[in-house]
Amino acid sequence: MALLNADEFKKFLLRGNVIDLAVGVLIGVAFKSVVDSLVADVITPLIAAVIGQPDFSALSFTLNGSEVFYGNFLNAVLSFAITAAAIFYFVVLPTNRLITRFKQAPQTPEPTTRKCPRCWSEIAIQATRCPQCTADIDAAVPATA
Repeated sequence: MALLNADEFKKFLLRGNVIDLAVGVLIGVAFKSVVDSLVADVITPLIAAVIGQPDFSALSFTLNGSEVFYGNFLNAVLSFAITAAAIFYFVVLPTNRLITRFKQAPQTPEPTTRKCPRCWSEIAIQATRCPQCTADIDAAVPATA
């Protein structure tokens, strides 16, 4: 038994979900650069206009002689929040709306039976005589319950 079966490996690589995952990762990497630019070039200057400091990486405090740099963490959290919001508002919501728009309503099947106007038993739509009460029934106009 060979350790590497070429046919199984080929089937694995050509499965749709592996290719979809690879495309998703590549799109994610490209999207990250767009979001990073949005954060660095648009959001951060807006925050700097309000707060006065465009980059939080210099923020720190000293605790028992050790300097704790919490500014980088704030930058990472801000970048994550903006990335998540951008993905949600520009990818997830439009995709969900498209799926909802193009999703067809479930079709109700045509009725195959109807009620006899005399005895109210179930009879076939095409029936002209009720099998229960033997009443003559107009086949062209189905009885309503």
